[in-house]
Amino acid sequence: MLENILEKIESLPPLPQTIEKIENFRKKQNKEIEELVKIIEKDALVITTLLKISNSSLFGFRSKVETIGRVISLLGINFTIYMTISETFNNILTTDLSPYSINTEDYIKASNASYNLVNLWLGEVDDNLKEDVLLASILQEIGKFILSELIVSRGLFKQFNEKLESGFDIVDVEKELLGVTTSQVTAEIFKYWGLDDKLSNMIRFVDNIDECTDKYKQKSQVLDVVKTACNPYSLLSDSSVEKALKKAILYDLEVETLSNAIKTLQSRLQEQ
Repeated sequence: MLENILEKIESLPPLPQTIEKIENFRKKQNKEIEELVKIIEKDALVITTLLKISNSSLFGFRSKVETIGRVISLLGINFTIYMTISETFNNILTTDLSPYSINTEDYIKASNASYNLVNLWLGEVDDNLKEDVLLASILQEIGKFILSELIVSRGLFKQFNEKLESGFDIVDVEKELLGVTTSQVTAEIFKYWGLDDKLSNMIRFVDNIDECTDKYKQKSQVLDVVKTACNPYSLLSDSSVEKALKKAILYDLEVETLSNAIKTLQSRLQEQ
């Protein structure tokens, strides 16, 4: 099964120039907004997505955001970089996500919620940790696009779907039917594309925390909590939130701020 997954990953197109330019920009010590605007302005799909996200109720701005410069001013250079990378990946990985009983819009909504949760939670607790995991929190679920294709090609759609509908945990279903999890596949995708090793290392063990090295364990634990709460199948539902809070307690992470951040996000989602 793993060989099939690696074959599918290796058949992916190379990263577009937009990502290469963004990555080079991201590594600069002195970042100028004007340079980032020029990079993004060449990608119409990214522009549309950034404006749509900025005007969603998740951020709650009173006036409409109409330009990329305004997006960067309101949400920051890092957010714009992360969303640009995320949207570019979404355009490359276009497989139907119906085996997970979700669509691309559900996936994007969950990614945005993950970003907001990390900001609201860790922004009050540990800013360095927040910056370390923000990009990973948005991208850690892209392995689902590869696994969805495999589920269909292996004739597992009905069995996989029925288990999810019956309330089985997604990670457990992936392990049982596929022998591999979303986080492992995501890490392999990043490895293939030659992205930062730190990114793949903290994502690889999200579904297998006990196997994670001490260097990345806390980051993987945070990502696990965020992924659990912002599960696109049941985004910030009572069940997802309960599981996430239990994991945070188990991992000895800060729980009160997490709980408050979740309540804030739930309130914003209800306004959509």
